Amino acid sequence: MKKKKTISIGKVFFNVPVALILIIIALLVLVPVIWMTFSAFKTEREIISWPPTFIPKTFTLENFVDVQGRINIIRYIANSVIYAGVTTALAVVVNSMAGYAYAFYEFKGKTGTFLMTLATMMVPFQVIMVPLFLVVYKMGMYDTYWGLIIPRVAVAGSIFMMRAAFTGIPKEMAEAARIDGLSEFGIFWKIMLPQVKPAVITLVILSVNGSWNDLLWPMIVTSSTEMRTLANGLALFIGQNTIEYGAAFAGALVSLLPMFVLYMFGQKYFVEGMSSGGLKG
Repeated sequence: MKKKKTISIGKVFFNVPVALILIIIALLVLVPVIWMTFSAFKTEREIISWPPTFIPKTFTLENFVDVQGRINIIRYIANSVIYAGVTTALAVVVNSMAGYAYAFYEFKGKTGTFLMTLATMMVPFQVIMVPLFLVVYKMGMYDTYWGLIIPRVAVAGSIFMMRAAFTGIPKEMAEAARIDGLSEFGIFWKIMLPQVKPAVITLVILSVNGSWNDLLWPMIVTSSTEMRTLANGLALFIGQNTIEYGAAFAGALVSLLPMFVLYMFGQKYFVEGMSSGGLKG
């Protein structure tokens, strides 16, 4: 017979305040997002009215029409898709291979180069953005997709996470694959990479999110409106003296939806990937 589970009263009373704290934190995070979503369907007059209204009195789509009329949002979305998509594809290959090499191979300078890689995590992007811009400019990649993409591919945090994920795989698997005649790249691509699927999906989510919402680097390395990303386009609605709240909220909602869908589909693997990386690293 199965034993009945007993619930400790002390455990219940301990979990209640923890649950309340988590609910409060969730509300603090979600309320501004919900407010922005509803405000995207309000008129400009209702948005700035006092007292403020949470749910629109009259739903309108004029803010979305205004966004399309003011900026070439289709072009900006296409640029963001190219920027985020190609950067993520290259990041998965480059950072995974680097993490795999640090986890499975022994070579001269391994510890030193890995520590130097981790040290770059302590350097703010604002410190290196001017030298990075000069490198991009001298290489003739200014105002091009490659100028946007290449400097954002290799990320120290992603290399560290992938190394931690690969460290949990027994090295005997690679040895067995070599005995079977599989090439080194084949071992990595066909055997090892599928074993760290949660870490790979986590890397995809982080890379897409970082590139999609990136404002500073595209603003620095592009000059023509044809190369601007969606984040740059939305910044046009915030001026020095005035802010077009309706259009800004509508554009922000359009920008938020792809990231929301991506995280909803990958949240299980994202949590698992971040946990395994933190525990094994």
